[in-house]
Amino acid sequence: MKKLVIATRGSKLALWQSEHIKAELKNHFPEMEIELRIFKTKGDKILDTPLALIGGKGLFTKELEDAMLKGDAHMAVHSLKDVPTELPEGLVLSAITKREDVRDAMLSEKYSSVEELPGGAVVGTTSLRRRMQLLHLRPDLNIKDLRGNVDTRIRKLKNGEFDAIILAAAGLNRLGLTGEVRYFSPIDTEKMIPAMGQAALGIESVSDPDVLKIVSVLNDEKSMIETTVERTFVDRLQGGCQVPIGVRAELLENGDVIAKAVIGLPNGRELLKDKVIGTKENYKELGNILADSMIENGAKELLKRAEEIAFK
Repeated sequence: MKKLVIATRGSKLALWQSEHIKAELKNHFPEMEIELRIFKTKGDKILDTPLALIGGKGLFTKELEDAMLKGDAHMAVHSLKDVPTELPEGLVLSAITKREDVRDAMLSEKYSSVEELPGGAVVGTTSLRRRMQLLHLRPDLNIKDLRGNVDTRIRKLKNGEFDAIILAAAGLNRLGLTGEVRYFSPIDTEKMIPAMGQAALGIESVSDPDVLKIVSVLNDEKSMIETTVERTFVDRLQGGCQVPIGVRAELLENGDVIAKAVIGLPNGRELLKDKVIGTKENYKELGNILADSMIENGAKELLKRAEEIAFK
């Protein structure tokens, strides 16, 4: 191929991610022309409504997928946590990059940890998963929706609209923004389990042998194994951004894979947690094993109640 077109969103983080992938590909294919084309997604356009109310498969990906299916782009770079577990016919998840820090992080001008927040403190997040786990830890907090790009969210914090906000550590690290606030405090995954695929970039592309061969150089085996477990788990539960689900799989140096998950109600009053241990050899089944264990303990019913609460 002489030219490769990458579809991307226009946010600062999306552009950083796409430029990063472009540079990686240029290292491997210096003669190839690589162009970024910017598209606006539904998730970028609607900024005054909680994600759970406008959610659905493809909130941040559909327009990029349409561009690829129409032949206007060969591939797209996504935050993997935004990529639905089912893709349109003709498109594939062709590579998963090495992960950044998988943790969520609390940002604040006044407080250094979730435990230090005073009762009634206003905490900003759009995520039902984060809301659920925060309120389970600290039912006395006041959780408010926070939309917009990373800069907008940090500005709202600095303007005093929030005592703290919760964002993915990976995005802040990539943009070099950890020093923008007084306290940048990653939250241990034992306290707050991340979203499926968090901190990895997912490369979605047309199912073309030439494109697939090019994109394959970006794939990281450890990330692929971990995120496959996570995405399989969420797919089995049929859960998207309208319900609170956290799942984290970790491939250890000895070849073991530990997968842990949490689901519950957005108000944090009911939580269901589980953990399974498998091996690198059986990772493809591990997500289903974890999901089935939780389904036996009432996961489907709990998620149905969570969705009803989220839409009230």
